[in-house]
Amino acid sequence: MTRKFRGTYTVMVTAYDATGAVDPAAHARFTDWQVREGIHGLIPLGSTGEFLSLTAAEREMIARATVEAAAGRVPVLVGAAAERTEDVIENCRMAEGVGADGVMIIPPFYSTPTEDELHRHFARIAEATSLPIMIYNNPATANVDLTPDIVARLSRIDGVDYIKESTMDVTRVRDINAFCGDRMSVFGGIMGFESFVSGADGWVAVPSNILPGPCARLFELTVEREDYDAARALYRDILPVIRLVGGHRYVSATKAALSLMGMETGAPRAPRLPLPDADRPMLHAALEAVGLLKPEMG
Repeated sequence: MTRKFRGTYTVMVTAYDATGAVDPAAHARFTDWQVREGIHGLIPLGSTGEFLSLTAAEREMIARATVEAAAGRVPVLVGAAAERTEDVIENCRMAEGVGADGVMIIPPFYSTPTEDELHRHFARIAEATSLPIMIYNNPATANVDLTPDIVARLSRIDGVDYIKESTMDVTRVRDINAFCGDRMSVFGGIMGFESFVSGADGWVAVPSNILPGPCARLFELTVEREDYDAARALYRDILPVIRLVGGHRYVSATKAALSLMGMETGAPRAPRLPLPDADRPMLHAALEAVGLLKPEMG
């Protein structure tokens, strides 16, 4: 396969206005800022984009706003996940219609499909779309673990070319590369730097919502320049933000940080709540540590 996608890709928040409505204009401004800051690619409508809290019409609005604002400067992979295979196919057709470069798809997250069911699910999707597919392994939310041997089988489906591997086990990167060879390109999900060192071609990152430039540079230093000392130093510098958006705060803390940075994207949608007051000191400390917030602004 031709490895078109590599680098740090932001799994984007979705922009809402003050009333909670989807705000395509604000989302387009956020997209343009991400590209100008040097991000390598964008993924709207992932978990961080609250895809399950959006209507079909709203998802299309956000996908279109991202693609149009990116204007071909970086690839855009649209999150296309759903529980029903037919709904995923419909989401892929929407992504094709707005001009996306690919799709990212988590397995069905309630029905806990078997390996054979997973294979049939992704094979049907691949047959129905011309877009490259990034499968997404996040067993903590999907209740399905795409282990390296399962990934090896899925990699033989034409069009299933990428994986976002979001466990804390970076040996998965090593094993997927060993089992799949050139059929599959691995992007780290949670463990960006560690995945690069283990052979990943990219990182699907939450913290790059806040720090697109430094997160992109981490890939460049580690993978392209192999300057591991500089990469480790940068990694240490941005760790406060990586920790800030870890766990349950990945949407609320990201949106709160962007608001403090003067980039309003609205509050999360129900059932999520805004960042609790108890977490505000951590937010301020993280942004101060990376130079995005002066102490007196806290």
